[in-house]
Amino acid sequence: MFKATKNIESPEYAKVAKTKFLRSQQMNNNSRKAKSRYLQNIVKEKTIKLFKLNSGAIRTSNTGEGGEDIKLLSLTAKKVFPYSTECKNSEQHIGLYKHFKQAKGHNHREPLLIVKKNREPALAVIHIDHFFELIERDN
Repeated sequence: MFKATKNIESPEYAKVAKTKFLRSQQMNNNSRKAKSRYLQNIVKEKTIKLFKLNSGAIRTSNTGEGGEDIKLLSLTAKKVFPYSTECKNSEQHIGLYKHFKQAKGHNHREPLLIVKKNREPALAVIHIDHFFELIERDN
């Protein structure tokens, strides 16, 4: 019996392959967007709970929307949470987590990671719960 083989040069095969590729990319984009929204929602909910704000005082950014990821809509929210927040939920930060774990292992105190890149200011990295505890103490 004759077995048909795929002609990868045919326009029909190229169209099917492109469609499959676009579907897989779309799923990856949707997953990426959901992952980002998840982190934004954590920050939003912790901020609302800590400062007893109404849910309309803060919102997360929409996909593709410019500016900060946590939008402070009320004057009260802007007063109690004076931060411009950008949320990044990515596996590219593996090195940061390794170094943070190292700081955590030194002793029983709260870990603090200071990072610096050439020609850029130094940054301080702390655990999100500790961050909100510090804000609560200050409030």
